[in-house]
Amino acid sequence: MGLLTIIRKNRQKEKEMRLLFLGLDNAGKTTILKKLNGEDISSISPTLGFNIKTFAHGKYTLNIWDVGGQRTLRPYWRNYFEQTDALVWVVDSGDRARMQDCKQELHSLLTEDRLAGASLLVFANKQDLQGSMTDAEICDSLDLHSITTHRWKIWSCSAVTGENLVSGLDWVVNDVAERLYYSSTSTSQPKPSTKELPIATQ
Repeated sequence: MGLLTIIRKNRQKEKEMRLLFLGLDNAGKTTILKKLNGEDISSISPTLGFNIKTFAHGKYTLNIWDVGGQRTLRPYWRNYFEQTDALVWVVDSGDRARMQDCKQELHSLLTEDRLAGASLLVFANKQDLQGSMTDAEICDSLDLHSITTHRWKIWSCSAVTGENLVSGLDWVVNDVAERLYYSSTSTSQPKPSTKELPIATQ
């Protein structure tokens, strides 16, 4: 407990957060990060490893780890779990064929001890494409309402247009801040109202 107290004090002083961006390949993780950071998104290559982005969001410094989602890379995801404050799970809303795979990978992650208590933001990306699944459909496909171990929210968005990216990031940053910096009784366990959180709509 002594070490945990020291870590909390250091983080409170620095106001830093660590966010882990994961999802299947081609979900749009890197494009979302580049769009949020004001970078050119006209040419994006698959992430073969990981990228790190650090930028200010409000009064917090976000250290964001973007890890490749190819099947051969997924066993290495666990190398990036340490001290993760929030998991941002990015979904390709048009990839109906791999929703079961997406669900299995997400629920497997949520059993990891090192991600216990981390806030979960599900970005339902590519809403600008015709035929994409709604956030309600994705919520059902991923069985999000069964998640009681993490505070979560699903957010429909488009990495290309930028729609809802900032508001989604606002939610996850505020959720982490409430747990790490504002609650004097913060623990690693989420509040029991996890599955009561409303679904974001466009």
